[in-house]
Amino acid sequence: MYAIIETGGKQYRVEQGTKIQVETLPAEKGAEITLEKVLLLATDAGIQVGKPTVAGAKVTAQVVAQDRGPKILVFKKRSKKTYKKTIGHRQNYTELLVKTISA
Repeated sequence: MYAIIETGGKQYRVEQGTKIQVETLPAEKGAEITLEKVLLLATDAGIQVGKPTVAGAKVTAQVVAQDRGPKILVFKKRSKKTYKKTIGHRQNYTELLVKTISA
């Protein structure tokens, strides 16, 4: 059984027991959250595609960590203008452990 969910403007394929990194969610470490934007639900009985979401389906997940990703260097340069600029960026994320998928 798997589901495709939407959170933070992105779509993720999840199964029970998988860990995913999503955009930051307002939840404490160890808290359980419910994701109700289920776009597709695949079970043994078949596949249900939502219009736009599957009615009554939800995914329950536990917050494993609130963390920051690796540093990405952004380098800007204009040729022949002596302009150089280097900045770093670290994206915040929430790591989730999928507990249950219910229809």
